[in-house]
Amino acid sequence: MFSQLTDRLTGAIRQLRGLGRLTDDNIQSSLRAIRTALLEADVALPTVKAFIDHVRAKALGQKVRGNIRPGEALIKVVHDELIATLGETQTELSLATTPPAVILMAGLQGSGKTTTVAKLALWLKNNQKKKVLVVSTDIYRPAAIDQLQSLAEQIEVEWFPSQPSQKPKAIAEAALKHAKSHFADVVIVDTAGRLHIDDDMMAEIRALHAVLNPIETLLVVDSMTGQDAANVAKAFHEALPLTGVVLTKTDGDARGGAALSMRMITGKPIKFMGAGEKVDAFEPFYPNRVASRILGMGDIVSLVESAHQKVDRAEAERFAKKLQKGNTFDFNDFLSQLRQMQKMGGIKSVLDRLPGTRQLGSTAMNMMDDKSVKRMEAIVLSMTARERRFPTLLNGSRKQRIAKGSGTSVPEVNKLLKQFDNMQRMLKRFQGDKLQKQMKHLQGKIPPDLMGQLPPDLFK
Repeated sequence: MFSQLTDRLTGAIRQLRGLGRLTDDNIQSSLRAIRTALLEADVALPTVKAFIDHVRAKALGQKVRGNIRPGEALIKVVHDELIATLGETQTELSLATTPPAVILMAGLQGSGKTTTVAKLALWLKNNQKKKVLVVSTDIYRPAAIDQLQSLAEQIEVEWFPSQPSQKPKAIAEAALKHAKSHFADVVIVDTAGRLHIDDDMMAEIRALHAVLNPIETLLVVDSMTGQDAANVAKAFHEALPLTGVVLTKTDGDARGGAALSMRMITGKPIKFMGAGEKVDAFEPFYPNRVASRILGMGDIVSLVESAHQKVDRAEAERFAKKLQKGNTFDFNDFLSQLRQMQKMGGIKSVLDRLPGTRQLGSTAMNMMDDKSVKRMEAIVLSMTARERRFPTLLNGSRKQRIAKGSGTSVPEVNKLLKQFDNMQRMLKRFQGDKLQKQMKHLQGKIPPDLMGQLPPDLFK
């Protein structure tokens, strides 16, 4: 997420770390680099100007105390201003009303609105223990209603049927009546999108808003659209009483400008972000965590939360004990760890949330995508049980058989074996009590404001 913005800003930050003292010249030079990074990331120009002005004012008046280096002090100013731009604190979904609480979803066609309805419904069901009803009023897009029905069945939440022949207002009224009589806690209403903003679209969604009187009106924005996202947000903000923003497709966002622009343009908080097509790839938006990720500091808190929710604990404990005893790491373990990381959003997602991994370079990070993981899994599954336990058995003829069985090539098999060897060497660093030493080292890289959100025994 935000790879280009992260690369640019961390490049500027590396220059800051060596500053012995802050002067007008080196502050101005650093701000020029930061300004360029923000503009190249498609951050809206008014947001860039305000950001730079605020950092400049705070940096020039910065008093450096104790053993904090001036460069580090300026980095903290940038970090704090990123948090302020993104919204200061995490803003929770408001459901404090007589049930059912109505959530109206708005946005352009292609922004991921219908998928986001399902993701939000699943999140409410799993995390808030709510009984959710979803309904589509999109009578224009041919497969919109069918798509929502399919997603609702997949996540096992109630779907209210609608037809393209009906009027959106009639669908909304019927769904609300059904929700009340069937004691639903939350109703999420998917609305029609267009390829562009038009008067008919805005008139229709305003009418739906009047009928439903939603407690939450969320704007769904495709984070990959850059400056266009800012224009969309401005148009919807002027037409509707928005309560928040949901950023979608953040896993493919190479720029990150939309996230930084939304708060200033709409005055409303970003409440959630979606990363990927999977229905559980959805999480609340925490400005301080995202700011740390943008600056290459990682996001250990989200990583720990994700592991707590999605990782098989019994399998994780088995692997940890094996590691501590110094037992041989084999391809069964390799396959198990691949699958565990897939549950947490994939290898790339995990690396993205670890401090310092941007130093691997964008090329290395981009190699860690879902397709490469699928190929790795296919290669391992084409091995015999004995070959998985004893990788040294893999000679030329065995590699040819594995490549043929997995639909890959011998060079790809060799590449996986090299990665496996690298992982074996890396895991030796964590044998015995070395794991705790590594955790202690990691502790020093986590911003103090995030330390309080981690489990108290994590670094013991």
